[in-house]
Amino acid sequence: MQRRIFSGLAALCLAAATLIVPVIGTSAGNTAQAETTNTASLNISPVGANNWDCTPSSKHPNPVILVHGTFETMATNWLTLSPTLKRQGYCVFALNYGLEKGLPGSADIRQSASQLSTFVDKVRAATGAAKVDLVGHSQGGMMPRWYLGHMDGAKYVEDFVAISPSNHGTQGIIVPSSTGMKLIGVVGAVACDACLDQVAGSEFLTDLNSIGDTVAGPDYTVISTKYDEVVTPYRSQFLDGPKSKVTNIVLQDKCPLDLSAHISINHDPVMHRLVLNALGTDGPANPAYRPSCSI
Repeated sequence: MQRRIFSGLAALCLAAATLIVPVIGTSAGNTAQAETTNTASLNISPVGANNWDCTPSSKHPNPVILVHGTFETMATNWLTLSPTLKRQGYCVFALNYGLEKGLPGSADIRQSASQLSTFVDKVRAATGAAKVDLVGHSQGGMMPRWYLGHMDGAKYVEDFVAISPSNHGTQGIIVPSSTGMKLIGVVGAVACDACLDQVAGSEFLTDLNSIGDTVAGPDYTVISTKYDEVVTPYRSQFLDGPKSKVTNIVLQDKCPLDLSAHISINHDPVMHRLVLNALGTDGPANPAYRPSCSI
């Protein structure tokens, strides 16, 4: 179990290294300044998102809410997908959640799901929409399932698109122990709460999946890449459920030469096309859909 926890944490640390080094590397004397800067950066919305005057169209009646991953922010995670959705005529919204010790997406996942619930209510109130669609990456592709299945979220969500989600946790990647211990030290403790929650076999994941992978109401689409080095094995990302409600997609089954990994998939035009197909299809994504593989 200790080895499993270490491996999963190492994977999360590696994926987030470039994001967290500026925060962790701050000297004690500059901590207050760093926290102020970090908080300010969290208020930056991705291009195309969080226009609270946006009115959903008859073609796209559901606002789309983007849910970032561990250690990410809405601005970094959705740098390219948000404007893509906006250009297609969607009302797009995004949030930051799970802020703990200056790191977004690192708090207890149940707490983060409550923050998502509050945000969904805010979007529905502002737009007048009965339901929303959710698109999430990594933790953001798994955390909303707590909102859907263990809270009251299922009645407010029509489509849920999960990109490289940690649905059943990660076994992580094995790295030399000296490097791994250094990486864990960079994060600042044995791990953040959300990191521990995402290790395969965790108490949180056991509770999450105890009611099954899906619940009645929403349609589910999972988009994975076989080159995912963080949520492993990549097929653990898939959801079980009837084909009428669940579509699991491997990026390379559509475009064999696509080398997108866990982070780079966020900015992959092929992934964007698959998301648009999922949102525009009655039900989950059409498994027969063949997107253009051009970039």
